[in-house]
Amino acid sequence: MAGRFRYKIWDPPLIVSQIITMQAVFYVGLGMWIAILDLFTGNHRSLDSIFKYQEIQIKEVHGRAVMAAFILNALTGSLGLWKVVQRTKQCLDFTITAHFLHLLGCWLYNGHLPSQPSVWLLNLVTITLMCVLGEYLCMRTEMQHIPVMSSKVDL
Repeated sequence: MAGRFRYKIWDPPLIVSQIITMQAVFYVGLGMWIAILDLFTGNHRSLDSIFKYQEIQIKEVHGRAVMAAFILNALTGSLGLWKVVQRTKQCLDFTITAHFLHLLGCWLYNGHLPSQPSVWLLNLVTITLMCVLGEYLCMRTEMQHIPVMSSKVDL
C-alpha cells in the first residue's frame, strides 16, 4: 500500500485490523522492553508491570525501569505507526486509541482509574513521543513518493 493513495476513505475492516495490529505492537513491544529491563534490575516478570498503576514510581529501581520501558515502547510504537498506519494524518488517532485501550485494560485489571499524577504524566509523555516520531517517520516516507519531474533545457 506504500506509495499509493487510498481510494476508499471509509474502510472499517482496514481500520479495525490496524487498531488490532497496533495494540499487538504496543503490548509485544512493552513486554519485550520490560523483560529486557527486568534482566538488568533482577525483578520478576509479571502482568503487574504492564497493567498495575503502583508499578510506575520513581522511588524504586523497578518503578524507574517500568517507566523507561514505557518510554522505549513509545519508540517501538512509532515504528509500528510507520509500518502499519503509513499515514501522517492518522498517527495521532492510532496513538490515542492504543493508549486509551491500554487505559481500559488497566482499569479492568485494577478496578479503578489511576490517581497518581506520575501515571498520567507518563502517558502524556509516551503519547507525545509515539505520535511525533510516528508522524515524522510517516511524513518522510510520504515525501519520498512524490515524483518530481525534471526537464532538460538546452540553451
